[in-house]
Amino acid sequence: MKKQILTFVLLIAACVIFAQGPITKGQSQINVGVGLSSWGVPVYLGFDYGVHPDITLGAELSFRSYNDYRHNYKYHHSIIGFLGNANYHFNTVLNIPSPWDFYAGINLGFYNWSSPNDYDGSHNSGVGLGAQIGGRYYFSNKVGINLEFGGGNEFGGGKFGLTIKI
Repeated sequence: MKKQILTFVLLIAACVIFAQGPITKGQSQINVGVGLSSWGVPVYLGFDYGVHPDITLGAELSFRSYNDYRHNYKYHHSIIGFLGNANYHFNTVLNIPSPWDFYAGINLGFYNWSSPNDYDGSHNSGVGLGAQIGGRYYFSNKVGINLEFGGGNEFGGGKFGLTIKI
């Protein structure tokens, strides 16, 4: 009886451990959170899809608004961004334990910067190219937290949020 209980416990533990890894080919996940930027606090919603056991493609929508004070006047700005990304996940090649997911990649996005007509600053809409490095820790087979740092695009800085496998 003890051997059967031990076998059952080990089987359940193995299932839980393997279920907590990064997404694999054909799986998808949603990311939601807040970012770090010198232009307000962005909020974002993203989607990742596994196209290979170690590669994901994704899309992300972000929004932020902030006030700029110049010449004793308050200007309100908002930025909407949409980007696509590709990430390589290092878990297989570095033999990283399954609750963790470490990745790096590139992104290409478009940002629509909205400022008042009388604003004399140099904020422009346009395309941004960037790179990111990040990691996730999965608490369960469906939910984890993510932390990402990036540069070279209008999102800049980094972001922190929640990941939900779907």
